[in-house]
Amino acid sequence: MIPKLTSEPGAIEVAAQIRSGALSPLEAVDAAIARIEALDGPLNAVVVRDFDRARRTASAMDGQAHLDRPLFGVPMTVKESFDVAGLPTTWGHLQFKDQLARRDARVVTLLQDAGAIILGKTNVPPDLADMQSNNPVYGRTNNPHDHSRVAGGSSGGSAVAVATGMVPAEYGSDIGSSIRNPAHFNGIFGHKTTFGLVSRRGHGHPVAGGQDMHYGPLSVTGPLARSADDLALLLEVTAERPLPRREKGLSDMRFLAVLDHPASEIDASVRDPIEAALTEVERAGARIDRSSELLPDLAEQHTNYMRLLNTLEMARGQPGPGGQTISLADYYLLLDTQARNQYAWAELFAEYDFVLAPPLPFVAYPHDDTPIGARRIAINGKDSAFADALAWAGVATFPNLPSTVVPVGESGGLPCGMQVMGAEWSDLDCIAAAGAIGDLLGA
Repeated sequence: MIPKLTSEPGAIEVAAQIRSGALSPLEAVDAAIARIEALDGPLNAVVVRDFDRARRTASAMDGQAHLDRPLFGVPMTVKESFDVAGLPTTWGHLQFKDQLARRDARVVTLLQDAGAIILGKTNVPPDLADMQSNNPVYGRTNNPHDHSRVAGGSSGGSAVAVATGMVPAEYGSDIGSSIRNPAHFNGIFGHKTTFGLVSRRGHGHPVAGGQDMHYGPLSVTGPLARSADDLALLLEVTAERPLPRREKGLSDMRFLAVLDHPASEIDASVRDPIEAALTEVERAGARIDRSSELLPDLAEQHTNYMRLLNTLEMARGQPGPGGQTISLADYYLLLDTQARNQYAWAELFAEYDFVLAPPLPFVAYPHDDTPIGARRIAINGKDSAFADALAWAGVATFPNLPSTVVPVGESGGLPCGMQVMGAEWSDLDCIAAAGAIGDLLGA
């Protein structure tokens, strides 16, 4: 079974209740606030609260026209790293706890234009640089399925707020599975967007003092929700370009399953639920191949992903965690390599509809304050380097591909998800395929 923590309605259903008159925006907001106040104490997910302003916004919406505003009156939270005017953006650093954003991030503006009401912001690790959400400003977020385990990161608070029903939906960001691993750990849907599809403006490190900055060639923003339909709606109202949709049934799809990576073995707690899910997908009539000569060299791809991630995205050209640096010439050579990798994946997706892969090689792990570079974890009983798990993030991140995580099962009461990766700009198709798989499995 896929563990679920709530039966609260999602964003589409709440919006429909408001349109029908069964619920007012203020009632929706008050109900969400009540859930946060009742549930969040031991979880510590919604760490920046803007309840009074949300109530004023909701009250002002009564009697307003809501045509063409598909999220009219829907209460939401967003990841702490997004600027919301008047609220702090710290990225987990005490030195920025009193630095208030002067304007809303582009994503926040678009959500509000669609009618969403922002209740506050959710917890992250410092610099968004871990798979757990714990920082000196707001403390630790706990997994709602087992408080002794991590909620994921860096969109950890986001996933907990959604999984527990505190809010119907959320918006996060992803560079090293920061949407995908929390979705996987908490048993919800999450979508890593095609690079450049959704604006990152207003999602900058507070060291920039609110000024616009370059965000690098890998990081993206994207939605989290309890259903694929909600993911699609959130994406449609925030995307900066129209997206195609293919109407294709599960039985007509051709998948490539990638369950082995030269840099990272998968633990049985993840492999077994995914294998069971693949069996059901095949029974539904889909074709699943287990190998293909079209698959790019994953070892080489991982090496290049980590080099780009560590020396450019995280260090911004300064020496990386191991003291490594990169010259301007090498930077352009690395971008050339990334482009060739993207072309190779495009050739693969000319033959396959989607690639199925684990988001990570393990389920939610116990809280661990060891720095991620030195952290160790047992995989199938063998001591392993924790950072090797980033191989499964890079499968979609380095070629800048869309990837949707769908819950597919559980292990020891902890959720397990699966990535549904597609070709560039096939975001809505990835979400639809993940939704079809989720419907099949009861997600």
